[in-house]
Amino acid sequence: MLTRVLRLPRRTWTAGVAAVALVVSVLAAMPASGAASDACRVDYTVDAWAGGYTAHVRITNLGPAVSDWRLTWTYTGDQQVTSAWNATVTQTGASVVAVDAGWNGALATGGTAEFGLQGTWRSADPVPDDFALNGLSCGGDGGTPPTTPPPTTPPPTTPPPSAECGDAVICSGFEDQAGPEPSGDWRFTAPDCQGTGSAVVDSAVAHEGGRSLRVDGRAGYCNHAFVAHTADLSAVGPVMYVRMWVRHTTALPVSHVTFVSMPDSAQGGRALRVGGQNGALQWNRESDDATLPAQSPAGVALSRPLPTDGWQCLRFAIDTSAGHLDTWLGDEQVPGLHADGVPTQDVDQQWLARGTAPRPTALRLGWESYASGDDTVWFDDVAVGSAPIGC
Repeated sequence: MLTRVLRLPRRTWTAGVAAVALVVSVLAAMPASGAASDACRVDYTVDAWAGGYTAHVRITNLGPAVSDWRLTWTYTGDQQVTSAWNATVTQTGASVVAVDAGWNGALATGGTAEFGLQGTWRSADPVPDDFALNGLSCGGDGGTPPTTPPPTTPPPTTPPPSAECGDAVICSGFEDQAGPEPSGDWRFTAPDCQGTGSAVVDSAVAHEGGRSLRVDGRAGYCNHAFVAHTADLSAVGPVMYVRMWVRHTTALPVSHVTFVSMPDSAQGGRALRVGGQNGALQWNRESDDATLPAQSPAGVALSRPLPTDGWQCLRFAIDTSAGHLDTWLGDEQVPGLHADGVPTQDVDQQWLARGTAPRPTALRLGWESYASGDDTVWFDDVAVGSAPIGC
């Protein structure tokens, strides 16, 4: 007789409930007779809030090695997948298919693969428990072969992000900087007004190589200090991918600060900004001061702080045709910094008020404070292009 690891009981979600993480493992256990072998194990970890969720999925292959994988399951609630990473995930009705991204397709016996997804729900979002890997059940039938063989060739997928710059328009580790003053493709600028903030090329601190860009940001309006790259980004896209390594010394303050500023032709040259507020990362649109996420307690909780005293890989994707945004801190997609055009409570109410997609034209790195908030920030290994760029 087959047994299955019991999953945690599903609680009812309401609009006032904060995000709660559930971890569910489904395992086809070996029968006492040994007549059938395990197929796989799936650990499905979901962070849910009113109207939305993210899920982290970990596959463990308990059968023979495979060169590619295809994981299927069925939602019994009204969940709808809106985006995914490290896999191609499609949904037809309640049925969901996740296919490897190519670079993570090989699974040895006992090997694992991980991917994530984000979605929405309205009335119910129970955890699925009918996972199957390449048609072999991860629970219930102990790995009985499917009636129809799974496809041997997965659908086309987006190439995996590369840590190299590839054909990026900007690819800089600041190693070409000869002196302390930014030069060449990097120029100091104070877009609105200048105070005591400063920027130098630092040869003592670097993520890789021997140099980085250091900005000593000062609190108070009119202490703007940025270094801008001379590249024109107007033609990058339709999705613009940005990757940088960031290190800073002081936790993001309660008041609003900015450390990435991109002039945006869709805003008449005003900036699309990345920074922080209420201690967490946020996007800000200068023209109407809209934020992503909304600065409610629930919205801020869906973002992440920017850890101090260590290098952090910050990546984002800006869809210049549909207006979608995605943001990753390391390999984690940040739920509160995701906008896909589908309204999500406490995330994008303000952001969707403007229907025009952003069109950044340049990249500026530095510090801009609107009240309190001194900080020292380093930038290194910066890249901007039309293809995904990994950490």
